[in-house]
Amino acid sequence: MQLGVVGLGRMGQIVVDRVIEAGHDVVAFDLDEEAVATAADAGATPADSVVDLAERLGADKRIWLMVPAGDAVDAALDDLEPHLDGDDIVVDGGNSYFEDSVRRADTTDAAYLDCGTSGGPAGAELGFSLMVGGPEWAYEELVPVFDAVATGPEGHDRMGPAGSGHYVKMVHNGVEYALMQTYGEGFELLANGRYDLDLESVARTWNNGAVIRSWLLELCEEAFAEEGTDLGTVADRVEGGSTGTWTVQEALEQEVPVPLIYQALAERFDSRSSGGEGPGRFSRRLANRLRYGFGRHEVPRREE
Repeated sequence: MQLGVVGLGRMGQIVVDRVIEAGHDVVAFDLDEEAVATAADAGATPADSVVDLAERLGADKRIWLMVPAGDAVDAALDDLEPHLDGDDIVVDGGNSYFEDSVRRADTTDAAYLDCGTSGGPAGAELGFSLMVGGPEWAYEELVPVFDAVATGPEGHDRMGPAGSGHYVKMVHNGVEYALMQTYGEGFELLANGRYDLDLESVARTWNNGAVIRSWLLELCEEAFAEEGTDLGTVADRVEGGSTGTWTVQEALEQEVPVPLIYQALAERFDSRSSGGEGPGRFSRRLANRLRYGFGRHEVPRREE
């Protein structure tokens, strides 16, 4: 299969690498010429614009967008639109708001698949978890590509109609916020409790058979190993919040109580208004470091 990939940041490059490794052909474009060169070194055919990419693809175009949510997606679609028809397929693999995905599916001539993507840069080795919404025929057509990008056949599925993939990913991120907050609070109590504990040892022990073992807990272990039990200079500031905000807004609209997700979101917002005096809350410092662990997001740090 031939796949066009637009957007060659960390995640887009992983899509390119895994699809090529599975034996498919890739045409790649990004505004960053160095990123295009990196994709070409991996075996992709470079394109110098979105239009050039579309023209290099066959009659039935399969295009994966891995660009930032919002205006960048609409801009790419505007460039592609004259070159698309109902036999073509466009995948939006970014963190788009699900209602934007519904709108794009309604206004784009091609079949539109909204693909929630989880796994972060670790997906380079393991593969992603893919939550896909949109027409069933388009999903089935791209199963070989999804098999390559995901952890395998069990790592992806069609959630339902347009918007459902990004809807499921939105709620996934809300759950992620709450889990990070819970681990943070637990380790904060251990750090300030009765015993002088090695938190890396605690996390490692929990990760071997305990009920609360998880990849996030493995990243806690990694954080303590690299930063120290006191988390060193990691600041009490947690960035991000758009998908958590969308989750809480949707919960209010559907009248579904989500107090843990709401509180985790509120902690993030409060971390940005606390002024940064002193070391701050341990739980939020751990959440800050966990974002680096799974997404390689920059770690805000405090002065010692």
